[in-house]
Amino acid sequence: MTEQPAVREIPEPPVNPENRPYFEACAQGRLLIGRCNDCGQHHFYPRVICPSCFSNRTEWIPSEGTGTIYTYSTMHRGTPVPYTVAYVTLDEGVTMLTNLVDCDPARLAIGQRVRVVFAKTVAGTSVPMFTPA
Repeated sequence: MTEQPAVREIPEPPVNPENRPYFEACAQGRLLIGRCNDCGQHHFYPRVICPSCFSNRTEWIPSEGTGTIYTYSTMHRGTPVPYTVAYVTLDEGVTMLTNLVDCDPARLAIGQRVRVVFAKTVAGTSVPMFTPA
């Protein structure tokens, strides 16, 4: 009998009224980021208050979902399935803490182009991750 490879379970993020539009877009395969209508800055993580000027006049805008690897680390110890955590800088300028998936960690490089893909959590919520472009 062949043993199936282990699959990493992705924990459920805390979904609340403030970030619900973000996760609803993820469920549709769309990545959103925030933009402040007062200072014009883009921001990430999903929130309604601008981290640059503290305005609450923000909106969700679509991201192209492409960017570059700023830094990354592959976890091998203390986990049943290795996984790669990364900071990805989107083309819109914001940096996301995320996972790199569907790739060989030995072939990753800082500055490498990546694109968004969506993975399901243990409870079924879609979350963005990235794979080489």
